[in-house]
Amino acid sequence: MVEEKVKAEAMQMLGMFQVLPRLVVFDLDYTLWPFYCECRSKHDTPYMYPHAKGILYGLKDKGINLAIASKSPTPDIANTYIDKLSIKSMFVAKEIFYSWTQKTEHFDKIHLRTGVPFNSMLFFDDDNKNIQAVSKMGVTSILVDNGVNLGALRQGLTGFAENWNATQKNKQKRIKKFSPNSYSSEKKKQK
Repeated sequence: MVEEKVKAEAMQMLGMFQVLPRLVVFDLDYTLWPFYCECRSKHDTPYMYPHAKGILYGLKDKGINLAIASKSPTPDIANTYIDKLSIKSMFVAKEIFYSWTQKTEHFDKIHLRTGVPFNSMLFFDDDNKNIQAVSKMGVTSILVDNGVNLGALRQGLTGFAENWNATQKNKQKRIKKFSPNSYSSEKKKQK
């Protein structure tokens, strides 16, 4: 019931934006679910934050690809939970491995696997160090406090649209600056 309601709200929210990410990437621990995998057993029954599954379904129904970037030291447990929650087929890429980097290695692999440029990605994580490092790659990155929810989704979509528009404006400025017409008009002004 809650899942369907959240999915409907997410779909409505997605419809309000002219530009959407091509790929949305999620951390697992304390982003999609409220625990660390390494503190649990494969035999436990996992559960997600209340809005998480509805948001995943809303994004998927809107045609947006999903991926996972997790630094879990227990990828076997994480993958077992993804299976148990029946969400495995939703993701086009799953990079679940421990790394000393702040998920930059995860994103390089996701980019290679999907071909999606970093500036076309949106990322949710509960660790500010990951957010800062991945943001420097050009990915719109959102810090979540209590897991992914509709408020975080709105913040992410707004941030993505703002970053996308700024990128497009900068592109237009570069095109104008280096176009043959602007070069010849600059030369005429100098004479």
